[in-house]
Amino acid sequence: MQQIYIKIKNKKMKINDLITFGERMKGLRFRLDPIQVGVRYAKKMGINTYFLCQNVDIIMTDKDHKILYLYPNIRSEKIVFPKRKVYYIYELPTGSATTLKVGDTLAIIEDR
Repeated sequence: MQQIYIKIKNKKMKINDLITFGERMKGLRFRLDPIQVGVRYAKKMGINTYFLCQNVDIIMTDKDHKILYLYPNIRSEKIVFPKRKVYYIYELPTGSATTLKVGDTLAIIEDR
């Protein structure tokens, strides 16, 4: 299985790539312990935060990992409606995306 990391401000954060239906359905929902890793949804244009027990940072990128939309500190029970040209959606722990801005490119590191 391929391991994915993103590099934000000289920190390397582990990202779980959600592929199967069950993984995508659960995501970060119903977690009471603090979130330590992020998740990535591929081929998804919109997302909701129902049943997330914590605030998250949401980053929406295109296929080249260029940030198109950035939603810091989103609380539970919010909907981010589908956006054009979005290919990847990242959910990260709150405060992870404070140094990022729209137009930046995420540094993706893939280990095999």
